[in-house]
Amino acid sequence: MDHLEHADCQQVKLTKREVEVLQRVIEGKSSKEVADELFVSKRTVDFHLANIYTKLSVTNRLQAFREATRRGLLTATTS
Repeated sequence: MDHLEHADCQQVKLTKREVEVLQRVIEGKSSKEVADELFVSKRTVDFHLANIYTKLSVTNRLQAFREATRRGLLTATTS
């Protein structure tokens, strides 16, 4: 329990690009669509998503959205 509480208090920082990817994914876009918009490969988008999932301790897009919102990581910028 102490470990879980401590982990929850740790500050998570997403890179600018990770935020851009997550915002587009939340809009319902596929990895390929996000890749086309950002002029990168689908593999790069998937790499960013994997990093986001690791940083937020989640396993899918919906959980990433919920956790990023809970932590206030998506409120600073909107496209």
